[in-house]
Amino acid sequence: MAHPNVKDMVDELRYDLARKDLRKALIVLSYIEHIDGETQEILLSELKLGEPEFVVPMLAHLMTHQEKVCESQPIIKELMIYKLIEDPTLLTRFLCDKKIEDKSVFFQIAGEIRPEKMIPSLLEILSTSEDTGTIKLVISTLGQIADPTATNALTDYLYSGKRELVITAIRALGKVGTPTAMRRLSERMGTDNELDLLILQVFSEVQDIISLTKLIETLGSHYAHMRNFARASLVEIGEKSVPMLMENLYHDDPDMQILILNALGQIGDASAIAPIRKLLSSGSKDPNVRFAAYEALSLLPLQKGAYVLAGGLTDPVENVRVAAARAIDRNYNDVLSAGIKNMVSYKDEDAFMVVETIIVAQANKAFIDLAPETYFQDLAIKFLSKAHKDVCTHYYNLLKAHGMMEFAEKVQPKAERKVKKRKACVVDDSRMILNIYKSTLHKLGFEPILFEFPKSAIEWLENEKPDLLFTDLNMPEITGIQLTEKTRSKYSTRDLPIIMVTTQNDAQDNEAAYKAGVDKIIYKPFDAETLKGAISEFIKA
Repeated sequence: MAHPNVKDMVDELRYDLARKDLRKALIVLSYIEHIDGETQEILLSELKLGEPEFVVPMLAHLMTHQEKVCESQPIIKELMIYKLIEDPTLLTRFLCDKKIEDKSVFFQIAGEIRPEKMIPSLLEILSTSEDTGTIKLVISTLGQIADPTATNALTDYLYSGKRELVITAIRALGKVGTPTAMRRLSERMGTDNELDLLILQVFSEVQDIISLTKLIETLGSHYAHMRNFARASLVEIGEKSVPMLMENLYHDDPDMQILILNALGQIGDASAIAPIRKLLSSGSKDPNVRFAAYEALSLLPLQKGAYVLAGGLTDPVENVRVAAARAIDRNYNDVLSAGIKNMVSYKDEDAFMVVETIIVAQANKAFIDLAPETYFQDLAIKFLSKAHKDVCTHYYNLLKAHGMMEFAEKVQPKAERKVKKRKACVVDDSRMILNIYKSTLHKLGFEPILFEFPKSAIEWLENEKPDLLFTDLNMPEITGIQLTEKTRSKYSTRDLPIIMVTTQNDAQDNEAAYKAGVDKIIYKPFDAETLKGAISEFIKA
């Protein structure tokens, strides 16, 4: 193509503008991509002087057919907005003009300048148009304008037979953001998991009372990915969600209580301490709830009343004792020190249980505080003599760092005979649970391979094959079901048995887990006998 003469182009455009010859003006502008930026600016400056009714169609043509030029010349869009503001009636006229086939540019501008006077016209187009593309643009534009008067019309499309319109309506109502809009979205939930998740995303952004209520209700969902999203959203919302979480803490659903406790611990707001302590003092019968309560307290700053944690060290369930020990170590003080020393000084079975718990929990402050006491050393050495070498190494280094070399030498890991052990891969997002697995699987003669993050486990499993895989169900980002599906794409049941260990006992979760390829489900809390029984179904001693 011959390089166009710049002067001729400018003169022709001026002439066409003066005569309002749209066809010829568009022919001139069709060459705009073939000229340099400076010349483009000269041509565009001529459009500034034209009447809005004549110039706007030319600008719309450029925005529709000359995208690269529009990217390098933002003045085109700015001029379009300026001209439409100069004559507010034009936008409505162009949107309603049936001769204009592609109105996407006008809908885009309407959404950005938010002319509320256009709502009746947009609603009219919505009620008369049968073109899905146009309806989608109108719904999206109404969302951008965010006028509450459009709520009823948008609600109708939540139940459209066309999924893309339902999704667009959900997003539009989210932008409207009123309590009524949130109620309409709430009423839409329950028939489609993907749409429900999209609505929950809206709730996580709006964060009004209705949204928070629905997010908390979703903690009781039958679907793991929904529960995980709700929990993650509430944690991200932070302090604003704490009062409503606390109101629901005494719910009669233990699974929901656990997730609320998880969220309160992760948020870290001190106002949650009192209701969690109250829950513990009321004597919850579910050990998983007690575990979650102590785990939450280990993440919170207990300035007063930390002594109540000591009771957790004598809980009948090992997992709960370990969680209590972590909470104690986080809030260690003179009162706790005196109480624990008294408990350990008897050197009986209960004392050994307390010492074992402190070691498994890696409660370093308590360990170092008790280390000078001979009765503690005797019990600690008794346990560490049979513990995993990593555990012994941890306490050897800890004692060495505190100058207790004599005690350190007694717990130093001894060189082990190289005996090939079966490998058990464990995936759980709780570090406390992973410590319990390490200790328990070591007792059972396995080499534990531990992962806090499912993604890391998946990467490891690409190149390694353990003898068993244990996984939690509720984990952020990747659930135990999703982890299983990924693992089964590489290993069959015969190659790698998968045991899911979870607090949840929901029929839909269980069905989804077995469908994904889980071989057995057992429930927390677990101990050596529980794991041994499950393992024996797949590996004979």
